[in-house]
Amino acid sequence: MALILGLVINAFGSGLTVAANMGASPWMASEVNLSEWLRVEIGWPVFIVSCLAAVANQILLRHWDGRRFFGEIGFMFFVSFLVNFFTAMFYRLGILRLSMITRGFLAVAGVIIFCIAISLYQRANLVMHPNDDTTNILRFMYCHGNVLHAQLLNFIPPVTIIVVSWLVTHQLFAINLGTLFALLFTGTIINLTDRFIWPSLQHNFRTQRE
Repeated sequence: MALILGLVINAFGSGLTVAANMGASPWMASEVNLSEWLRVEIGWPVFIVSCLAAVANQILLRHWDGRRFFGEIGFMFFVSFLVNFFTAMFYRLGILRLSMITRGFLAVAGVIIFCIAISLYQRANLVMHPNDDTTNILRFMYCHGNVLHAQLLNFIPPVTIIVVSWLVTHQLFAINLGTLFALLFTGTIINLTDRFIWPSLQHNFRTQRE
């Protein structure tokens, strides 16, 4: 249940931040910039970047975990489709006709929503978004359980993608209030969700073959 809820809620929150056009999380912002650079629908960069993250996770684990790898690819197959769906839905509802202040609040709400989703499926740890599994791996194998440090390390690749895209296109997309909020508060919101939303759902983190 936590996995399914997390998958759908993550895509909903991500679609809301993209459609509000007031800044998205660093990973989503990097994928939006790739989408604009390559002139493709947002779902393709979401899927491709996440597949590369799934490969990186195997390197960080220091052993091959086929169940984890193919689970993450399958997770992203559905998430990329749902992000496309929810983004288009919010566009059809006329979100861009709303005031900048309202869209700013919606972007922040979207960040909070997908942070809650991250906490749910990270704790279930059956399969999850590769980018969030990276945070999980960094948190428990490299950062002594500190989610804030792990999240900051996890933001280095998307920031790099954004900078490279800007150097090529001389334009920035999905960088605004929502991005700043995500940079400052993602780890904190995940921590609070771990404690106060479904607290009986404990972290099921695996580091070794079972």
